[in-house]
Amino acid sequence: MPRRRPVSNLLALAVLTVVVQRPMHPYEMASVLRSRGKDQDMPIKWGSLYTVVRNLEKHGLLEAVESGRQGARPERTVYRITDAGRREADDWTRELLSEPRREPSAFEAGLSVMAGLGPDEVAPLLRQRLELLENQIEADRRALEQERAEVPRLFLVESEYALAMRQAQAGWVRSLLAELDGGTFPGLTEWQTYHRSGEMSPDVADLADRGRPAD
Repeated sequence: MPRRRPVSNLLALAVLTVVVQRPMHPYEMASVLRSRGKDQDMPIKWGSLYTVVRNLEKHGLLEAVESGRQGARPERTVYRITDAGRREADDWTRELLSEPRREPSAFEAGLSVMAGLGPDEVAPLLRQRLELLENQIEADRRALEQERAEVPRLFLVESEYALAMRQAQAGWVRSLLAELDGGTFPGLTEWQTYHRSGEMSPDVADLADRGRPAD
């Protein structure tokens, strides 16, 4: 089981893995993280960066090494990682790599309530999603090919994974569409009848009730 961490925001891990290279002030941390596209790999709220840095310092994972002001700029504090911070970053990375987590997506949420729309509306929406996915896959593939010419693969594996997941989703949507378009989706007739008449058959209602989690 994932252990409770003193600072659990994934931005904290990103900060630790950046500062491990050299001491930085928060503005520089944000610049490096943005340049590496970390906001595409994990949910980052840039407005909370200073709060996260202060919390890391509070728990002994970062420590201030100097503070100064240049001209009219606000005072900037430079932080470095502590030994405890290095251990935390390593342990957290091991956890993320080794332990699968249930991470529901917005698409899963949409699928869970898909029955509220009729199949004649759902199919075009899925075709729209598939088209967008295919465009994104092509753009990601081109970008990855360009990056491979300049960046070691070690620093591109998260992009490879994102592309693979997008391709897998496109394949699954394509197969679902084939069932809807071909009329082989189980319960399709009852689903269509419900949306045309507004009445759900007892069999479908029973299945819907069985599909709901218990209170």
